[in-house]
Amino acid sequence: MAAHLSYGRVNLNILREAARKELREFLDKCAGSKAIVWDEYLTGPFGLIAQYSLLKEHEVEKMFTLKSGRLPSADVKNIIFFVRPRLELMDIIAENVFSEDKMHTPRDFHILFVPRRSMLCEQRLKEQGVLASFINIDEYILDLIPYDGDLLSMEYESAFRECYLENDQTSLYHTAKGLMTLQALYGTIPQIYGKGDCARHVSNMMLRMKREFAGSQNQILPVFDTLLLLDRNVDLLTPLATQLTYEGLIDEIYGINNGYVKLPPEKFAQKKQGEASKDLPTEPKKLQLNSAEELYAEIRDKNFNAVGAALSKKAKIISAAFEERHNAKTVGEIKQFVSQLPHMQAARSSLANHTSIAELIKDITTSEAFFDNLTVEQEFMTGVDTDKVNTYIEDCIAQKDPLIKILRLVCMQSVCNNGLKQKVFDYYKREILQTYGYEHILTLNNLEKSGLLRPQTGSRNNYPTIRKTLKLWMEDANEQNPNDISYVYSGYAPLSIRLTQVLARPGWRSIEEVLKMLPGPHFEERQQLPSGLHKKRQQGENRTTLVFFLGGVTYAEIAALRFLSQMEDSGMEYIIATTKLINGTTWIKSLMDRPESQTP
Repeated sequence: MAAHLSYGRVNLNILREAARKELREFLDKCAGSKAIVWDEYLTGPFGLIAQYSLLKEHEVEKMFTLKSGRLPSADVKNIIFFVRPRLELMDIIAENVFSEDKMHTPRDFHILFVPRRSMLCEQRLKEQGVLASFINIDEYILDLIPYDGDLLSMEYESAFRECYLENDQTSLYHTAKGLMTLQALYGTIPQIYGKGDCARHVSNMMLRMKREFAGSQNQILPVFDTLLLLDRNVDLLTPLATQLTYEGLIDEIYGINNGYVKLPPEKFAQKKQGEASKDLPTEPKKLQLNSAEELYAEIRDKNFNAVGAALSKKAKIISAAFEERHNAKTVGEIKQFVSQLPHMQAARSSLANHTSIAELIKDITTSEAFFDNLTVEQEFMTGVDTDKVNTYIEDCIAQKDPLIKILRLVCMQSVCNNGLKQKVFDYYKREILQTYGYEHILTLNNLEKSGLLRPQTGSRNNYPTIRKTLKLWMEDANEQNPNDISYVYSGYAPLSIRLTQVLARPGWRSIEEVLKMLPGPHFEERQQLPSGLHKKRQQGENRTTLVFFLGGVTYAEIAALRFLSQMEDSGMEYIIATTKLINGTTWIKSLMDRPESQTP
């Protein structure tokens, strides 16, 4: 049971339950025993909605990953393909259907498209001659998936690329649909603010969809007061910077996927006394990370430099709790102690895990390489030497450091300088292509097209003005007991979150000039509530804002919003939604073109 989804201000379990109900209804349409063939990318997101036990209750007996060739043998009546609407997947499905041995008892084939049906895909199945084989073709609308009590993601990995490179607005349509689903469950959101072209599109689509459903408005008291739509390209800087929160660093170093992280196993091996250590596990250790785990909820959003102290404090509390057993004398006291044991043991193993993870991270953050990289990032953010070739970047290229690391730094320099001088731009480009190969010219073009890496076009550099007006750099950020969001990057306050903070108080009118310097329009819309549904606000009751990042959000930004929610005087609670959870590496990767992986 996903209890942690209902602890927050907004009960996100309602959304999960709605998705589960729809899944059960679809499975029941296919009468008899079933095997599901999964598009591998969907297994993670689906795992957050339904465990295998739910599928089993509805006669799902086998599960396979979608692969070309024959389907594994399964003695079932129904084969259901769960797939994203991608043409290349249709070819694999056609192959699977054709390879079915005609000698077997005939099977019923079904397709469930996630999150939408696609005419093109159905056309492709028709061309392949298998469309008629399907009994059911349906769609399963899984737009926004609850990841945590205050976090929703569409896990739409190509959204940024589609919007800014390919001029494809599919992801924006899915976003608008997802927001309509939310409003159906949680009531109309009275106020919409936005910044950026994509934000404008999503807002327009929502308002249009709302007009189409004008008659069927549901009488639900609105849970959200405000929706803020933010384009990722309004703030290109933040994801490029190395995140310095505990969760952000886990994601930077090991990658968090659908709430799980895979870690090197040797740190987690339990060695028994006197045993040889030759039988160390080779499988990576897979851990689930969410606020259901008490300790993780407490430390995830801290700056990494404050995590050690938090862990040792926790260790003292836990060992004191275990010591209590010596004081238990009466049967009642002993019984009381025993009843608390499972909770204490869980806390102890959670502490052991996070101590191991913190040690792994510390090995990296205390290295010279990490420090040098961070120093250069912070120089760029504070505007030091952004207009000339950086010697550290030159050295990294000369040593053939990973290309992504180079690209993150060069893009960061470009963003902080409002584009690079033509001479500097050409130099970096030439060095990168000579060192890493000319096939990367496509990647560099993509970065240029999406505004991350570009030559300066005569206009002045607005970044210093934006930095000063929005206080994006705070000297002496307090990492242990933060009083400002800049703690998540040890000094840099994420631009996206500053905009959110200013919107709440004193409002965007106070920063009109800066808003004009950032790309895309800014706007405000109001949605009419059905009559009689206007909330009377209780004294001291917080308002709730849904902040939607179009094109991705980082864990450090999420931590900064949680920090704002917890501030005594903010009067505002934030729920975060996004097209995808990203970090600088996964984000740049999504913009890379690898000619070898492109099929002709």
